Amino acid sequence: MYQIEYAFKAANAASGLTGVAVRGASSAVVVTQKKVPDRLMDPSSVTSVHQITPRIGCLCTGLLADSKAVVQRARYEAADFAFQYGYSIPVPQLAKRLADVAQVYTQSASMRPLAAIALLVGVDDEEAVSTGSGPDVNKGGAQCYKVDCAGHYLPFFATASGSKEQEAVNFLEKRVEDMKGYTPDETVRCAIMCLGSVLGSDFRGNEIEVAVVEQGGRFRTLTVDQIEEHLNVIADDQDA
Repeated sequence: MYQIEYAFKAANAASGLTGVAVRGASSAVVVTQKKVPDRLMDPSSVTSVHQITPRIGCLCTGLLADSKAVVQRARYEAADFAFQYGYSIPVPQLAKRLADVAQVYTQSASMRPLAAIALLVGVDDEEAVSTGSGPDVNKGGAQCYKVDCAGHYLPFFATASGSKEQEAVNFLEKRVEDMKGYTPDETVRCAIMCLGSVLGSDFRGNEIEVAVVEQGGRFRTLTVDQIEEHLNVIADDQDA
């Protein structure tokens, strides 16, 4: 279907951003560029990183309006699940619900698929139970899922989206065995190094967005000072 092809092209190229998600031993991280399209805009209002629940976050790349629609639907699904069942929605279940909604948008010519790709990260306390209706993770803990425009979703150790997706995936594939034992700080630095490698340039703390969720903690966005600390450590390691 041409509509799906157009949606993928728009999701990968429209924003010009690249997003990276990495899952460590007990944490998951998302990193992306921060570009303010207009000097008159308040920089704090421009973000691609969104909190869905206290322990689940989402990085959306693609058309801004479509990304906001995906985030709004994710929050609705998470709230509805918690209301019905009395506990927070697991990351695999949220990814499945978003994928189901995206797939419905491909079934009719009167509905345009949303040009947004969502990278979901979170922490599950309980072990995932296979339903036989989609991909599940064998154990709880840190989770990383990718949901695309066509309604396809899978769990990843690390993944990327956006204009430099393939270059980022090539970088991450070389470190996939090591990242399974990464500490939260190592996970953050791996994601930042991946983004810096594919962009081919150094950046300051206010030019990227970094968010992390750890086992037993909440999803949080790092401040500029915290990002600068990680950038300094990365620079020192490269000089050593």
